[in-house]
Amino acid sequence: MDRMIKNAYSMLSPSLIWLLLFLVIPVIYIGVISFTTNTGFGGILYEFSTEAYTAAFSSLYAKVLWQSLGWSLLATVLCLVIAYPFAYYIAHAGKWKNLLLLLVMVPFWTNLLIRLYAWIILLNNHGVINNLLMKLGIISEPLSLMYSPFAVIIGLVYGFLPFMILPIYASIEQLDRSYLEASEDLGASPVKTFLYVTLPLTFPGILAGIIITFVPAVSVFVVTDLLTGGKLLMVGNVIKDAFLIEMNWQLGSALSILLMVLVLLSIVIFMKFTSGKDRKFLI
Repeated sequence: MDRMIKNAYSMLSPSLIWLLLFLVIPVIYIGVISFTTNTGFGGILYEFSTEAYTAAFSSLYAKVLWQSLGWSLLATVLCLVIAYPFAYYIAHAGKWKNLLLLLVMVPFWTNLLIRLYAWIILLNNHGVINNLLMKLGIISEPLSLMYSPFAVIIGLVYGFLPFMILPIYASIEQLDRSYLEASEDLGASPVKTFLYVTLPLTFPGILAGIIITFVPAVSVFVVTDLLTGGKLLMVGNVIKDAFLIEMNWQLGSALSILLMVLVLLSIVIFMKFTSGKDRKFLI
C-alpha cells in the first residue's frame, strides 16, 4: 500500500510542481504585492498597506466588479440555454455526431480576436445586420448594437459557448440508457423522462460547463475592448489598465485577489445549493 501511495505521488509530482511554480507561487506573490505601498510608476515598497484594497472597495471599482459578475452570469445562463439542446442533439445525431463535434471545435482553431472583429462587421451601424434589417424595411435607421451591453453579451456568449457544449455533451453521451428505458417502461412521458431522469443525471456536465464558462467570462477584457471601444468596462479591463497603463501594481493585485475570491465564493455557493439534498427538486 505504501509503495502504491509513493508511486501515485511520484506520478503526480510533475503536475504538482507545475501548479506550484505557475499558479500557487504567482498567486501568493500577487497577494503580497496587494498589501505593499505604491511609490508610483510601478514602484513597490515592501511596507504593509491596505490602500489598494481601500481603493478597490470604492464605489467606482465596486460598480465595475458587480457589472462584470452580472454580465458574465447572464452570458453563462444564455450559453447553457443554447448549449444543452445542441449538446443533446449531437449526442443523438448518429453518423453526424463527429461532424457536429468538429464544427463545435472549429472556433478554437481561430484566434478570439479575429472572431470578435467579425462581430464588429456584423454589429456596427453600417454593418451586415443593420443593412439587412433596413433593406427588409424592419427598421428605418441603424440600431445601436455596438458599444452597448448587448454587444458585450453577444461577444461573451459567442466566445465561450463551446466551453459549455463540450462538457454537457460528454455527460449526455455517458448517460446509461437503461435509466431512460426504465422510465419509459414505467409510463413516464418523454418530457417527464427528460426532467426527472436525463436532466439530473447530466447535472455534473452542466455544473462543469457553468464553471469553465463563468470563470473566464468574468475576467476577460478583450470583448469590451473590441466591441465597445473601451466605453464599457469589465473588471478585466480595470486590472489590465492598473498593471499596464496606471502602473499601479498594488491596485491591480488587490482587484485580482478580490475577483478570485468572489469567483471562488460564487462557485462554492452554487455547488452548495445544487448538491446532494439541495438538488431534490430535480429528482
